[in-house]
Amino acid sequence: MQGYRQVMQNPVLAPLLEEAKLYFDDSYPMAREDWARITNQGDLYANSHRRASPQEWAYIIGHCLLHLALGHIREDRSGDLIWNAACDCIVTRYLSDLRIGTPPEELSGVLPPNTREEETLYQWLKEHNEDAYFHFSTMSGGRPDMLWEPIRFRWYNQSVDWKQLFAESLRDALRVAVDYAGGVHTKPGAHKRMGPIQRAQEWFLSSYPLLGGVASGFRLVDDPLTVQRMQIPVAAISIQMQEIYVNVNVNLTEQEWRFVLAHEYLHAALCHDARLEKRDPELWNVACDYVINQWLRDMEVGSMPEGVLFDAELQGLSAESIYDILAANLRKYRRMAQRDILFSPPDWKNTKDFVDLDAWCRSAIQRGLEYHEGQGRGYLPEGLIEEIWALSQPPIPWDVKLARWFDERFEPLEKHRTYARLSRRQSATPDIPRPSWQYEEAAQAGRTFGVLLDTSGSMDRSLLAAALGAIASYSTARDVNRVRVVFCDAAPYDQGYMEAVDIAGRVKVRGRGGTVLQPGVELLEHASDFPKEAPLLIITDGGCDRLKLYGRDHAFLVPCGCSLPFPPHGPVFYLR
Repeated sequence: MQGYRQVMQNPVLAPLLEEAKLYFDDSYPMAREDWARITNQGDLYANSHRRASPQEWAYIIGHCLLHLALGHIREDRSGDLIWNAACDCIVTRYLSDLRIGTPPEELSGVLPPNTREEETLYQWLKEHNEDAYFHFSTMSGGRPDMLWEPIRFRWYNQSVDWKQLFAESLRDALRVAVDYAGGVHTKPGAHKRMGPIQRAQEWFLSSYPLLGGVASGFRLVDDPLTVQRMQIPVAAISIQMQEIYVNVNVNLTEQEWRFVLAHEYLHAALCHDARLEKRDPELWNVACDYVINQWLRDMEVGSMPEGVLFDAELQGLSAESIYDILAANLRKYRRMAQRDILFSPPDWKNTKDFVDLDAWCRSAIQRGLEYHEGQGRGYLPEGLIEEIWALSQPPIPWDVKLARWFDERFEPLEKHRTYARLSRRQSATPDIPRPSWQYEEAAQAGRTFGVLLDTSGSMDRSLLAAALGAIASYSTARDVNRVRVVFCDAAPYDQGYMEAVDIAGRVKVRGRGGTVLQPGVELLEHASDFPKEAPLLIITDGGCDRLKLYGRDHAFLVPCGCSLPFPPHGPVFYLR
């Protein structure tokens, strides 16, 4: 019993001994020279007739417990004397490093080389057949001191993971030592009273560098009264308060809590709070949930709990694209909304605290990605990598995207020299005829496109002016001289073909009523003077019904913060 108490004072082996069952009687037949034997279920049989000091008994108990902790008792190696001898040598080295007890005389001696890994030593013993290293067993005659028994129901240790328990005890002992060195006196075992939520959080800090930096900046709030008052079903995150709220009454495993916490960390790392803009908060939260859950499933982070938002058909889409799809069916998706992002007040975005915290979240996830890829810790979804790198770079301005759209559809015209019209420099050399550069009339004939403007009252005049000015500039730069313009709100107003330079200067906006854009599309589609292959630019704030575009090449210019209530199936350029 004194040796038992010595082991219980050891912070590394005490948790194992608490879960094991010690039989210090005649429950298991033993020879006179035997010490003890351990089973895979934690049954430790000690020889009650063997006399030894407390330090020796502490050594024997520690020897058996380490067989459990290191996963030595395996069904496929049951009864293998060489495997038992290799494991005994490994345990002997561990006990020497941990300085637990005093080895009995017959269990002491010189260890073989390469006593660092069981399989390596096992193969070495098989090749060299050294009988001198078989005497470290706690059973006499070199007999196995590990016994594999079929799993049976044991109420006291049915679900014990001995290797995991040993890892947690090592981690707890290390923390106590570090706290003591720092002047903080922590009771042994205080860290080990963590539940599955706390263990899941510690896993990110110690074993998952991609989100470890983000996890270190958020405090875990698991107070039941606080969570109940905030009406949080499972978990939620507040970027402003730097807190994650978890409902401890939800029956989830540690693996499921890893999934939940990673979900919340990604909300912060990808700045979903700041990207809300003028969108509906609940619907935006649902869109972000779909994206994150798909990524976490592909990354195999924890286990996906039941009832989370997941749709394989939305794979590969961004949160903004999914939001546009969800907005088309508000009644269906609003019922699914369980907001886990506690959005900050709008005025908080203009404070210094918001800028600093937003930059910190972005830098934390970027550093985690660099470490994850540098250490070769596994593959990540392509969409997640693109979104993380996009956070470190400013978004492409809408007018730049519009310029690229023009470049793709209106290639530069080729000039040719003609003597039908003399060059402007002819007067400088009257004796030498100079041809001028001219475009082919056939090439210029089809260079046109349509502009459909939403002139409802919700469209800001400054946005319309910025959009029309950019369209006029790019049209002139790409030799598009005529543009078909249609204003539309409650009814279409056809302005016919206009010179590109006139769009930004002398156009008079008509309408300013409601928004119905389909009549404008029909007008252009049935116009005999508007080519079928001509592209269409639609300037709208998203407050329109589903459009039928007849497969025509198109693009949308939408004010930043607005969202189209239908999937556009084409480029969308946000006006900022």
